[in-house]
Amino acid sequence: MTMLCRLLLLLVLSVAALPARAQTEDAFAGLASDDFDGIGQAVTALALSGDKQAAPTIRALQAEALFAGAEGALLIKAESGYLDARTGAPVADVDEDSLNLVKVNNKVRRAVEAGLGSLDLFATTPEVRRKAAGAVFTSRDPAILPALARALAQEKDAGVATVMREAQAASLLESTDATEADKLAAVATLRLRGDLEAQSLLASLHDQPAAVTAAAATAISAIARLQQLWSIVQSVIYGLSLGSVLLLAAAGLAITFGVMGVINMAHGEMVMLGAYTTFVVQEVIRAYAPGWFGASLFIAVPLAFLVSGAVGILIERGLIRFLYGRPLETLLATWGLSLVLQQAVRSVFGANNRDVGTPAWMSGATQWGGVTVTYNRLTIVVFAFLVLAALMATLRYTALGLRMRAVTQNRRMAAAMGIRTPWIDALTFGLGSGIAGMAGVALSQIDNVSPNLGQGYIIDSFMVVVFGGVGNLWGTLVSAMTLGIVNKFLEPVAGAVLGKIVVLVLLILFIQRKPRGMFPLKGRAVEA
Repeated sequence: MTMLCRLLLLLVLSVAALPARAQTEDAFAGLASDDFDGIGQAVTALALSGDKQAAPTIRALQAEALFAGAEGALLIKAESGYLDARTGAPVADVDEDSLNLVKVNNKVRRAVEAGLGSLDLFATTPEVRRKAAGAVFTSRDPAILPALARALAQEKDAGVATVMREAQAASLLESTDATEADKLAAVATLRLRGDLEAQSLLASLHDQPAAVTAAAATAISAIARLQQLWSIVQSVIYGLSLGSVLLLAAAGLAITFGVMGVINMAHGEMVMLGAYTTFVVQEVIRAYAPGWFGASLFIAVPLAFLVSGAVGILIERGLIRFLYGRPLETLLATWGLSLVLQQAVRSVFGANNRDVGTPAWMSGATQWGGVTVTYNRLTIVVFAFLVLAALMATLRYTALGLRMRAVTQNRRMAAAMGIRTPWIDALTFGLGSGIAGMAGVALSQIDNVSPNLGQGYIIDSFMVVVFGGVGNLWGTLVSAMTLGIVNKFLEPVAGAVLGKIVVLVLLILFIQRKPRGMFPLKGRAVEA
């Protein structure tokens, strides 16, 4: 009796499977059609069939490796030869002249993406399921709704489930069988998503019930307001990114200008030397230790500090010390020196831009709500604040910092107390130049490394120093971030060039009211 029950059960299951197998066979046959609509429908049916050959066949269609042969044959072209799409078995003695490539258009491509997405909805990896749900959201194919419902019922990852619900909402709005209540819930889901894709999808709806159309219009307005808010946040982040670049370029100039009062027009070339040091380090690593490329910037930062700092000390000892108290001559001499350094680098490395690679850990971007932040910019912001913190600690807690602050506040009294002010000047100039070299390492990741690299930042650096208060690092920080954010808010309205002009005019008006900047240094000599 038990054996008879088993036989009856197998017979029932076999009979029940006949329609499913017939539908799968119809789907395979539909792929050989000349009608793009038919091919798209066959792709969807095959993806929902659960057949083990569904994924390889659809991927072959996507890769333009699916061919239709005589008598309904469907073949996949692989590296080892041809495979039967229905069984995956190798096929020998194929007459390639009789094969016809199964062609696709944009509609079929969307069906392929949706089909692969529905197949991957049940993958073991959450990231694959998330990507699959995103593909279904893009395709908005109502035929995927049953698979989505099954996937949602067993999904345990909250983030993936959210993306699946959004994909389900997009597909429901395209469905002619969905109820008005389902479509209103779908509109609410897309409103919560709140990005441009959701806004575009809602704006493209046609022939919907009046209540759904009204809800979609309200959602579009709400998303537009949210996008304006995210745009403001994005501008602030871009401004902080620009401000961190200005902070790096101006931090060394702030202490140099503050201690010695030297208008150093060659400061930009110290930045340029740091960038070229990075290039040299990466070239050596590429040649002798490719596995160390990810650590190239960690090696370049101290080397750039040493190279630019040493050049700075040489400049101060060989040129600047003879021109103290003569600002015009200092300006002209350092401007001429900047041209000499540019030409020297041009002679050694050439005039063309040099390729400085970005390590893998700095590549890519992350999404924070409606804001996109690239990893290289985020790294530069963090690096700028670390450099500023290290510089402040040096000035506050080291003997050199104590002597530098004494010379800044009252040079004559410091000399009377036994401080060797000429050497303090040299070391200060070297420290400022070294920081500029570290700035060059950061700038090599976001700007072209060329002999003219420093020229683009020297004027902005002086603006930051003057606006914040000569020699005051807190003022340099505030002014760099302020100028960066203001620039980014003005650029969309006035353009990049006119925006800089407006910032310069505003700075001039500010200096008329506060000639010594926002945070002027204190001290008898400074205030004299």
